[in-house]
Amino acid sequence: MTRFMLLIATIVVSLTALEAQQLTLFTQYRDNIGILNPAAVESDFLAFGQNLNFGASYRSQWVGLENGPRTQTLRGSYLHTQGSGVSFMAGGFLMNDQTGPTGFTGIYGRIAGVVSPNPEESGFVIGISGGAVNYRIDASEIKLRDEGDLLGSTDQSQFFPDVGVGLYYYQMVGRRDDFFYAGVSVPQVFGLDLTFKNENDEFVTTRVQHYYGMLGFIKFLDRNGSSFLEPSLWVKYTQGAPLNADLNLRYYMPINMWIGAGASTAGNVHLETGVNLSQDYDRTFRVGYGFDYSFSSFGPTAGSTHEINLAFSLYRD
Repeated sequence: MTRFMLLIATIVVSLTALEAQQLTLFTQYRDNIGILNPAAVESDFLAFGQNLNFGASYRSQWVGLENGPRTQTLRGSYLHTQGSGVSFMAGGFLMNDQTGPTGFTGIYGRIAGVVSPNPEESGFVIGISGGAVNYRIDASEIKLRDEGDLLGSTDQSQFFPDVGVGLYYYQMVGRRDDFFYAGVSVPQVFGLDLTFKNENDEFVTTRVQHYYGMLGFIKFLDRNGSSFLEPSLWVKYTQGAPLNADLNLRYYMPINMWIGAGASTAGNVHLETGVNLSQDYDRTFRVGYGFDYSFSSFGPTAGSTHEINLAFSLYRD
């Protein structure tokens, strides 16, 4: 069941806890991999050798449904690749999500240790993220058909700390410097109950842990590394919701453009495309677009999903 429909069900029964997929979804999740796993190495490093990355994204989900989720992110990371033994990775991100009358805004930092004799070729990464999240509710927009306002007319908000943990492994393989990568993470370690009250009633939302797994392979198709195929898998599990898996394939062309497609066990299909606007091999400036459509029993009535992603990366000592 979707976040918005679960919210409506919660209001109808007054005190029902919300348990489902609560964290933000991404179509172009490889570009937001540091948000999903604090130990993850950015795809620009594996594909282009660039260790300093910045990005921004905007996602409008279920555009045919009024008050569908809207998400904005800003992110940045740096991977130190000099020397052997233990290197480090550091970064952070800002995220804002609004779904109907409820929303949250969080700011996070992340740091990771990279255990490797040569971090440019392989590494085992242990990472942690930490930050503060403001959960909010527009009380005037939550109403029962017969009883009027549930929480009165005063907007309410609460701040909570948040922590994420993750493991990640990447390895160069083959004669053309192909890369294999895999990771597991819990991006929201703390489970908590958000209770908003007024003089007559209360509204309780339960935040539960999410468990992610990722697997992928970058297969270069030429010797100069200007073209590659990248199959990838993103597995998601949340208590109270069925296991979900996204399988995707991206083809990066020699003309600095890429296309991709995929599907999920939830009945969604994904399409993506984008272009690298930079002509400098040492840096990239990419603009990507992602599109989702659901063929599940609920999906077609909710409309499609659109996502814009901007990314800038380069190599720095």
